[in-house]
Amino acid sequence: MLAIAGGKGGCGKTTTALGLAAALARDGRRPLVADADCDMPNLHTMAEVARHPGVDAVDRGDSVARATHRSDVVPGVDVLPAGSASGPIGETALRRLTRAPQQVILDCPAGATDATAAPLRRADAALVVSTPDRASLSDAVKTARMADALDTAVLGSAITRSPSQSPLAPDTDAARALEPVLTTVPPTDGAVLRSRIGRTSYDRLATALARRNL
Repeated sequence: MLAIAGGKGGCGKTTTALGLAAALARDGRRPLVADADCDMPNLHTMAEVARHPGVDAVDRGDSVARATHRSDVVPGVDVLPAGSASGPIGETALRRLTRAPQQVILDCPAGATDATAAPLRRADAALVVSTPDRASLSDAVKTARMADALDTAVLGSAITRSPSQSPLAPDTDAARALEPVLTTVPPTDGAVLRSRIGRTSYDRLATALARRNL
C-alpha cells in the first residue's frame, strides 16, 4: 500500500491520490483509492461517488470489494470512501486493505497525528504532498519525519500548485526530507484531474514510482 500524506489540509493529497490512480488505470491496472482521512473525508466528493458503504463497513467485517465504488471522474479506479467512520482508520479495515488483490492508495489525514500514523504504519511506502508555500513545506517535513520514525519509506514528494520544476531550495530541511520531487503539478485554471497538464504530471508520478518497483 502507498500512503499519500501531507502536512496541511488542502495541499492536494486527495487530488494526488486520484490523479496517480487514474495514471495507473491508463496503464492498464485497476488501483483502489481508500479514504483514511475519516475525520475530514472528501474522497467521495472528489470522485463523485456515494459516501456509503465505505471504510466503516469494511471495519465491521464486510469485504473490500462490496464496499468499493466505481467513479466516472476517474475511470478504471475503485474508490473506498470513509462512510460513517471517524477518528483514525480502523485496524480491521487496514488489515483487509493490505490483502486486497489490487494496488491500494491510502488518502491519509493531514499532519503528524495519531490518525496519520495509523495508515502510515501499515503502508509499504509513503509519498508526501505539499504546495511550495513555506508553511506547507514545513509541515510536510514533519509528516515525512514521522513516516521515517515509523519505518515507512518516504519515496519522495509531489509538489502541487508549483510554477517551477525545482520548487525546493537546496540544502534546506524540505530538500533533505522531501527529495526527490517525483512530480510537480502546475497551477491550473480548471479541474486538474481533467486537464492535460494534470494528466501529464500524474503520469510522470506513476512512471517515477514504477522505477522504484511500486
